[in-house]
Amino acid sequence: ASLATADPRVLALAAQVTESREPDIPLLLLKLKGILNTASLESEESKKIKQDIYNYDLTQYCMLVLRQDHSGLRGGWATAAELAEILSHCCVGLEMKEDPEEFYKKFLPSAVDSLLFLGRRLQARFIRALKDEEKQDFLRWFQTVTDAICWLLGGHIQLAVCVLQNDHFQQLLITDDVETAIIMISVLHNILRVNSSVLLQVDEETLHSVLDELVYKLSSTTNPVIGNAAAKLLLLVAKSCKELVKLLRARYKGLKGLLSKQWTGKGFDRDLSQLSDLLDLEQSSGKGEMQRQHQAACIIQATWRGFQTRKRLKKLPQAVTALQRSFRAKREQELQHLKKQKEDEALKLQMQLQRQRAMRLFHERQLALLEIIHPSQVDKYMEEMEGRSALTIQRFWRGYRARRNFHQQRQSLKEYKAAVVIQRAACKFLEKQRRRRLLSPWKDPKGLTDEQRLALQQKVDDYIKLHPASQMSEEMSKELHMQAQEKLAQFLLRSRLDQRAAQRRETLLAQVNTDVELLMNAPGLAETTEKDLDVFMSRSVPVATKARQSHNTMLKYSRWPWWKKLGDEFVEDDVIPDDALNAELGTLFIGGRK
Repeated sequence: ASLATADPRVLALAAQVTESREPDIPLLLLKLKGILNTASLESEESKKIKQDIYNYDLTQYCMLVLRQDHSGLRGGWATAAELAEILSHCCVGLEMKEDPEEFYKKFLPSAVDSLLFLGRRLQARFIRALKDEEKQDFLRWFQTVTDAICWLLGGHIQLAVCVLQNDHFQQLLITDDVETAIIMISVLHNILRVNSSVLLQVDEETLHSVLDELVYKLSSTTNPVIGNAAAKLLLLVAKSCKELVKLLRARYKGLKGLLSKQWTGKGFDRDLSQLSDLLDLEQSSGKGEMQRQHQAACIIQATWRGFQTRKRLKKLPQAVTALQRSFRAKREQELQHLKKQKEDEALKLQMQLQRQRAMRLFHERQLALLEIIHPSQVDKYMEEMEGRSALTIQRFWRGYRARRNFHQQRQSLKEYKAAVVIQRAACKFLEKQRRRRLLSPWKDPKGLTDEQRLALQQKVDDYIKLHPASQMSEEMSKELHMQAQEKLAQFLLRSRLDQRAAQRRETLLAQVNTDVELLMNAPGLAETTEKDLDVFMSRSVPVATKARQSHNTMLKYSRWPWWKKLGDEFVEDDVIPDDALNAELGTLFIGGRK
């Protein structure tokens, strides 16, 4: 249905359900009852309302809510029972013209399964309840759910097979509780009245399970209410089809004797006589003993099957506990995911609001400044603001890019530093090995033979002839020697002066560094004492202070762990690294002035 022709109440309710939290949905769906009551059952208006409810997936919401645990929800199990009644009324009278296969083969069986699942939960809580008032409430809600199932079957007869073959229905039928057993037998009675041939349509295992349970109830209980209900149901089964009578005769051969001995005179003899007549066979007198044996075998089989079924049911709580644990874990995980998603959305919304608020404050401040600034200065002010904004954006972008690159290159930098440390240690070790390497002993050259000596002397004479030595007088040699001596003296004098100047510069730099550090660490004028004045007036105090700091630095270096001195492990023990020593001695002032 389109939005224009849809019922406005259904449309409004669908919108509320979509926007509401999960715990509030069951109470909102109860409004469907008031909407359905406004129109008569068979009217066109009622069909139109049900069609709109189905089209807007409100029936799907009802079906999903029925599978929840209503112990901690608002409204409790009473709300669940009312929703079961609403779901059955929404499905009865609804004619699907579009996609009928989806409705009849998928939705209706799912609805039946949800109703039976809710009935099992109510039955279990009714059995475990201790207070009478609580038991009466659970029994009333269980009756409401079974009535909803019967109403749904009355509107859709084809669902009878689905109900009988459902595992929840079979487990509801197999119970030792009197009240719920009577209700389930009445449900089965209604199913057979609606569709008398339904037992022929189900599979053989389901048929045998239903008949076994009815016979077991007749053989194991002494309650006349349950016996009456079970006997009437067996009579209805026998009247519905002759094939079922044959099955009862063949499968339960001692049933007639059981009915006559155990249930005669209990108030429903008429039904028992009719059932006995249907089961009665023309037998010869010689088959009496065989009949008694069959009767005994029937009782033993029914009792044994009931015992085995109850034994299996006792083991079900463990499987149910494991299933509930996994379901709760999955639901907790889904809730955590939804909670995290909601927190992320809330954080995103909060950040958006903060951004909008900051933009609004910025525009308001800008407008206020524009009102204060002279019109002729507006363009200049806007240019300055644009420049500042651009610088701010660039600064943040460069910072982000540098941090990203740093995080990406952190591992490579770490590996590079480790390689540098290892290479430095290896180079120092090799250098130390080269220093310690002894010189190889001198080996006298091998002696020359006479022929070799003559050939070598001939080469020397030939070289002297080709390159005669230049002749220099004794005066020229002395003059050259004096010039060399003067240049050497000048070089030595200049180097000594440069060394003294460099030492004086280093001394002045150390003094400046010491004074700067003392000034930076000095207290304010209001907190100055005489001891602080002595520090600035005396040269011995800062020297002693710096000497103490240098001594502490060397002690700290000697106590370093091995991994901090990995690069210096091949250095002599009495040598302290220049970097660590200069870091402290570079600011030490050596007393005295030139």
